[in-house]
Amino acid sequence: TGNLSSIVASRISYLLDFRGPSMIVNTECSSSLVAVHLACQSLRNGECDLAIAGGVRLAFSPIITDQKLGIESNQGKVCTFDDDSDGAVFGEGSVAVVLKPLDKAVKDRDNIYAVIKGSAVNQDGASVGITAPNMLAQEDVIINAWKDADIDPETITYIEAHGTGTKLGDPVEVNGINRAFRRH
Repeated sequence: TGNLSSIVASRISYLLDFRGPSMIVNTECSSSLVAVHLACQSLRNGECDLAIAGGVRLAFSPIITDQKLGIESNQGKVCTFDDDSDGAVFGEGSVAVVLKPLDKAVKDRDNIYAVIKGSAVNQDGASVGITAPNMLAQEDVIINAWKDADIDPETITYIEAHGTGTKLGDPVEVNGINRAFRRH
């Protein structure tokens, strides 16, 4: 069981004696953010009072990094939202965040680095290709996140975007963001 990715979450829960939901999320590029979304939902639903969400991508074999999807940068670097953009680069890394309801974190005198007011998840559905975003789906998920957070979009001063670094994906994402803001 040591090398099965499906047991990683259960092993962490076992070691830390966590008893709430424990799962692996694999949605490719969005896995970490979908894991955070699901963790927030579990906190809101009272399924747990603390959650760890994160992601990891490790390439243990050069064969994995040699696989091509047709979106790889010829420059070997990502130039997101740039005229020089020509694709993505695969890398390795890991991240984990500890999440708690705000009132509990304040009561426990935890260091608070951010507050997640809301989130939303979707799938793009049909587009010009499986790796290409769908502008209307992008617009919808942004609107749904604002609704979930119960915020006025005019108060937003910063947006964290996916940014594929491709000539197709980046403009579609920017147009989806613009369309969402135009509704307000």
